[in-house]
Amino acid sequence: LSAAADLTLAAAALSEARRRAAPKLARAVRAQLAELAMPEASFEIELSDTDVGPRGADDVELLIAPNPGVPSGPLREIGSGGELSRVMLAIMAAGHGHSATGDSTLVFDEVDAGIGGHTARAVGERLRALAAQRQVLCITHLPQVASFAERHFAIVKDTSVKPTRTTVVELAQQDVESELVRMLGADGDDAGARRHAKELLRAA
Repeated sequence: LSAAADLTLAAAALSEARRRAAPKLARAVRAQLAELAMPEASFEIELSDTDVGPRGADDVELLIAPNPGVPSGPLREIGSGGELSRVMLAIMAAGHGHSATGDSTLVFDEVDAGIGGHTARAVGERLRALAAQRQVLCITHLPQVASFAERHFAIVKDTSVKPTRTTVVELAQQDVESELVRMLGADGDDAGARRHAKELLRAA
């Protein structure tokens, strides 16, 4: 009985802490989304009671309406790939200042899924801002995002051998521009693509 009572008290305390924190986190995420080319998006955190379990006594649902005039719904159901990526990045950015360990590492795998153009640049800028506080590892296919990195690595898959071999090679500074040209889908001697790559690096 004592253990059950302690569990109930602990779950109630966790629920209260969540209810205090949810509106603050939602506001912070909305502010981050505005900087990630989603200025009109609404974002809320909904808590509902459930049986006590390993995660407490709440069901937590992230609700989003990406565009004005559209009813909000569960992020897990209505979010596109690009929206999911940006919400994840926004949550990380909103909470990074409250982490217990400032030296932790954030890993983003394909955070640029479903985006491009100015939105990709906004994502790159947000990743660089995060990297000012901690180490950030980002796997990307977009040159707009890659151009913001301090260090660049090329990942090469070789399927001619068994088993398939994946090699990670750090790029020298002079090779970064050529890799961006390749990411732009151009040949190495494409003067326009090389000019674009130089502009991306200069702008970053």
